[in-house]
Amino acid sequence: MKNKILSFLSILILIFVFTTFYKGLEKSNIYEPQNSLKKIPEFSMMTFFESKEIYSKDIFRDNDFYLINIWASWCVPCRDEHQFLVSLSKNNRLEIIGINYKDNYKNAERFLIELGNPYSKILVDKDGTKAIEWGAIGVPETFLVYENKILKKIIGPLNSELAEEIERIVNEKI
Repeated sequence: MKNKILSFLSILILIFVFTTFYKGLEKSNIYEPQNSLKKIPEFSMMTFFESKEIYSKDIFRDNDFYLINIWASWCVPCRDEHQFLVSLSKNNRLEIIGINYKDNYKNAERFLIELGNPYSKILVDKDGTKAIEWGAIGVPETFLVYENKILKKIIGPLNSELAEEIERIVNEKI
């Protein structure tokens, strides 16, 4: 009788362990925070070329579109998306502002010389805290801003479909 109870308990424990692991497989372990940020954060950052401090209130004007692009020279997807930023920079209704993320100045400068500079302003985020304030979880990330509000957040590199969508949104507000 003792062996039957022991066998029964062993089977119950195995079923419990199996069920627990099986349920755990159904849940994603990828963390992606909710983007609750609707308005742009207030900040101050150093500019890339001039090394002077600039405040967000001095950058953003109402009735203008801004594309905030968080990038780094060491980021391969940033290199892949760069052609779309160059293309979007030709739209005179859109100002592209780059936030250079945790990067070496010389490497970033070489990146821009090699691929072109689509940015009207480049700001420096040496320690990555400003990107976190924007709600970024990595690079590249891009934010479409209009009237100090974030209209669209793009996680990962831009592609042709996203670039067309950005063009469409900017051109619809004429």
